[in-house]
Amino acid sequence: MSDEKFNVKSLVTCTAPVNIAVIKYWGKRNEGLILPINSSLSVTLHQDQLKTTTTVASSRHFKEDRIWLNGKEDNINHPRLQSCLREIRRLARKRSSDGDNNSEKLNLSHKVHICSINNFPTAAGLASSAAGYACLVYTLARLYGVEGELSEVARQGSGSACRSMYGGFVQWIMGDKPDGKDSIAEQIQPETHWPELRVLILVVSAERKPVGSTAGMQTSVQTSPLLKYRAESVVPERMKEMIAAIRQRDFETFGELTMKDSNQFHATCLDTYPPIFYLNDVSKRIISLVHRYNTYYGRTRLAYTFDAGPNAVVYTLEEHVDEFVELIKQYFPPETNGEQFLKGLAVSPVSVTEELKSAIGMESCPRGISYIINTKAGPGPRVVEDTSLHLLGSDGLPKHLKQSA
Repeated sequence: MSDEKFNVKSLVTCTAPVNIAVIKYWGKRNEGLILPINSSLSVTLHQDQLKTTTTVASSRHFKEDRIWLNGKEDNINHPRLQSCLREIRRLARKRSSDGDNNSEKLNLSHKVHICSINNFPTAAGLASSAAGYACLVYTLARLYGVEGELSEVARQGSGSACRSMYGGFVQWIMGDKPDGKDSIAEQIQPETHWPELRVLILVVSAERKPVGSTAGMQTSVQTSPLLKYRAESVVPERMKEMIAAIRQRDFETFGELTMKDSNQFHATCLDTYPPIFYLNDVSKRIISLVHRYNTYYGRTRLAYTFDAGPNAVVYTLEEHVDEFVELIKQYFPPETNGEQFLKGLAVSPVSVTEELKSAIGMESCPRGISYIINTKAGPGPRVVEDTSLHLLGSDGLPKHLKQSA
């Protein structure tokens, strides 16, 4: 199949970011539409360190819709994937019938091929589904010329994906309409708002989590009284406090709320019956290290949060990054021979005082942390203009079928 069989708008590549919630989403009031029982808030991470890349192609030569994820063909008939495809195509048809010129050039009856890769571990508590579905929806929308509010569509793929449709600091408003039209994401502040803020991801495990988020949420909604109390009595006020802290760049309040909300989320997992354990011993050691560090300095300099997995995400300010990384190396010594321990933004070596080491007073846990990713807040989805970076070739098939997951 030659290049000329693709028209101008039939091959599009985009990237989309990971987001890490500081006010957690856990529990749905409507499974089909993915409507949450509470609002949530997240920081979009920079795509220089963490992103999903997706290429979508459309051609009259394609016999069926197909998708490849991280080098392997996957099931195109997954219900959530189909929801996103169906909704974007519906919006494209609507624009076409309304006489919109952007969508008239692409034949909506043509099948699509989708190829997507992550540059981070999939399904290991690093919000891979959020970045994945945000990227899928954004890329499909670009292919079909669909504009406007897309977070509602992304939400139907993965709830937290709606927050990855924007950069910076983003809230997902739970909404109250039965059809979910008001359950959308909204940017609170752009990524440029708090340039000193840093985000360190401590990868404890890249393994797939034992209880997936969807199943975990369902069980929590059915069995946890604490989850209902959290959604109704805690989160609404906490959202207001968190938005104010972000707008004022008040790290002390931001950090304390972040840790308390992470702890309460995992408390609801323990309150679920049977209980769900996402944290492991290394996770708990990181929590202890953060609190001992903050106690030593008499203020909140570090703030941890954990999603549905053992990997820690630590928020701090740029001035504290070097010392914190040295402490991680001290108490979680990496393997001398192995992959690069520190990834992302540069970190300078510093010495840690004996007084601080004594105050922390923890035993070391060799190889407890596989690696660290140092990043910051970043922008929302972007179109990749460089055609050499398309994941699909001129034949509509992945260029690197043997790429490992």
